[in-house]
Amino acid sequence: MTDLNRRGFLLKGGALGCSLAASPLLTPVTFAATGGENRLVVIILRGAMDGLDVIRPYGDPLLETYRPTLARGIADDGLDLDGFYALNPALSDLMPLWRRGELGFAQAVSTPYRDKRSHFDGQDLLEAGTGADVGAVRDGWLNRLLQAMPGVTSETAFAVGREEMKLLSGRAAVSSWSPDGRLDMSPQARLLLDEVYHDDPLFRAAGQEAIAIAESLGVASADSFGVSKKVLREQLKTSSQAGEADVLARFAATRLNENSRIAAFSLSGWDTHGRQRAGLARALGKLQSAILTLKSELGANWDRTAVVAVTEFGRTARENGTLGTDHGTGGALVMAGGAIRGGRVFGEWPGLAEADLYARRDLMPTADVRAYPAWMMQGLFGISAATLQTAVFPGLQLGRDPGVLS
Repeated sequence: MTDLNRRGFLLKGGALGCSLAASPLLTPVTFAATGGENRLVVIILRGAMDGLDVIRPYGDPLLETYRPTLARGIADDGLDLDGFYALNPALSDLMPLWRRGELGFAQAVSTPYRDKRSHFDGQDLLEAGTGADVGAVRDGWLNRLLQAMPGVTSETAFAVGREEMKLLSGRAAVSSWSPDGRLDMSPQARLLLDEVYHDDPLFRAAGQEAIAIAESLGVASADSFGVSKKVLREQLKTSSQAGEADVLARFAATRLNENSRIAAFSLSGWDTHGRQRAGLARALGKLQSAILTLKSELGANWDRTAVVAVTEFGRTARENGTLGTDHGTGGALVMAGGAIRGGRVFGEWPGLAEADLYARRDLMPTADVRAYPAWMMQGLFGISAATLQTAVFPGLQLGRDPGVLS
């Protein structure tokens, strides 16, 4: 066993304690190999992404009424999509993909989860892919997809620092692995970690342990920054947002260019109760970086790839007193890839009139979020509608094909 593999084994075994498992630096990427040339990437956006601020329905006049701060200036951002929706400026680098039809969105979607609005329950149900109650279900919908596909093999891999995602747990042979690069932090990344988590005892300890691991693997000393902290802070305002997602996406693309055909990973930071503009911009920076990195690294395989990013639920229609939004119901999903028929915002817009809101507070869901990856699975891998509605997503009513694939 090499030193790196031995260290990865110790990490998974808990030798470095619970604090490292909590570190935002250590997120597993999961892969599966299948026959065929089409590829699917699933990104779980943990924390409940505010779809109304990502794909902004500025054509509904009530948006500015409910969100006098968050919706201010949308018309001046220059990111109009179709005359009704505008893109959040933090995703502005994705506009070329939109114009080429390689980026799309679905608005007013949700899982069957209602009313309790718990991150833990919402994420469990999202990854289980079941109806309103996870119940005795112990596997995830991507694993059940694999069980329905012929010729599936697994990649030998391991997870570092946290448990496997429920999304891929189950009887099909799937493993989790964190790319080595997650521990190969630049001096700027180490400084960022120190600055961001300086006042958080749990994450500060986790970060220090991660830095120690990186340095023990031959990374340059954390003292060799060469520039002042003030200068680095300015340099990192935008680039730091992408680092974590960059590494995950780059490694995912490497494997997808080889034998893997399905990859899944998660991005955190979407819980925006306060100061949403800044927090959401950081999270969107990670998502944008992940998508652009996948496109760049996949090369010609991008044309055979569909990416779908989903979250556990949306957020309230109204902004709160701390310039954020609270847990809601209807939300949005993001689709990208050369296999996507993009340049469109899919879904039926329910309106923001109070009587049209769910519980008079949330965007009303008009579609089951599970239907979009289900239609992708049918088009990419030839899975029958009957299998999708019973085995992969129990209780799902597929409805009419929205035409998300090219």
